[in-house]
Amino acid sequence: YKLASSGLCSGIAGQVMISLMVNPPKPGDESYTQFASEENAIYKSLKRRAASLVEGLNAIDGITCQPAEGSMYAFPSVEVPPKAIAAAAENHQTPDTLYAVSLLEETGICVVPASGFGQKKGRIGFRTTFLPPEDVLEGAIQEFGRHHKMFCEKYA
Repeated sequence: YKLASSGLCSGIAGQVMISLMVNPPKPGDESYTQFASEENAIYKSLKRRAASLVEGLNAIDGITCQPAEGSMYAFPSVEVPPKAIAAAAENHQTPDTLYAVSLLEETGICVVPASGFGQKKGRIGFRTTFLPPEDVLEGAIQEFGRHHKMFCEKYA
């Protein structure tokens, strides 16, 4: 029992980190200024990344995305040619699964098909995150655009 129980608990380092997360420095503490500065910088970076991803996806013809609010994900809708929908049906998969697998194979970008989230019938899309560093995210946005053009040409 003790051996099994010990496997369920995090090590000392993990426990210390959780303690710091739930009990951050307070005003007047020696490390508060640095903590507040780092927390603010992270928050601002996340806001920039969310806006950059949504703006970048909306700039791609055939992709629309609402602003990311309250999570670290964006859920763009994707317009695909009828032949892509037919190809997906022939492979017994949803069109957004076909699109997501193609995106992964062509670019290395991993997204989650929106069909797994109970989407409105006929909506094609995916879930992606804006957590990569800003410079990496900018490259990914370019790859989303390149892939979408290639995908649509393939199934035109």
